[in-house]
Amino acid sequence: MGKPGLDGHDRGVKVVAYALKDAGMEVLYTGLHNTVQDIVNQAMQEDVDVIGLSIMSGAHIPICRKLMELIKKEGLTDILVVVGGVIPSRDIDVLKEMGVDEVFPNGSNFDEIIRFIQEHVKRQE
Repeated sequence: MGKPGLDGHDRGVKVVAYALKDAGMEVLYTGLHNTVQDIVNQAMQEDVDVIGLSIMSGAHIPICRKLMELIKKEGLTDILVVVGGVIPSRDIDVLKEMGVDEVFPNGSNFDEIIRFIQEHVKRQE
């Protein structure tokens, strides 16, 4: 899970990370102020199944566009990509069209997030 850009609001991502851990998932949180390249590099290094971004800055479209370009460039097409945060409903389809697997706007239910990840992870252990 990562916080790309200059967004310094990390309470939500930490709460989601704890919920995922409580559901039995191993969660790596990259911390604040990462570049998209840093997040992708860490995902490759750790051989993750899911990249989750928390974006509160309103820059979700350019950030996700860059993320999806890097994922494609690096051949990481088996990684599930989920995005949460302040995402207007009008932008959800835009994000999905660029390849984001699911979008969880503020107020999303933890059980919904957990269930989606469990049901859609593309790699098998």
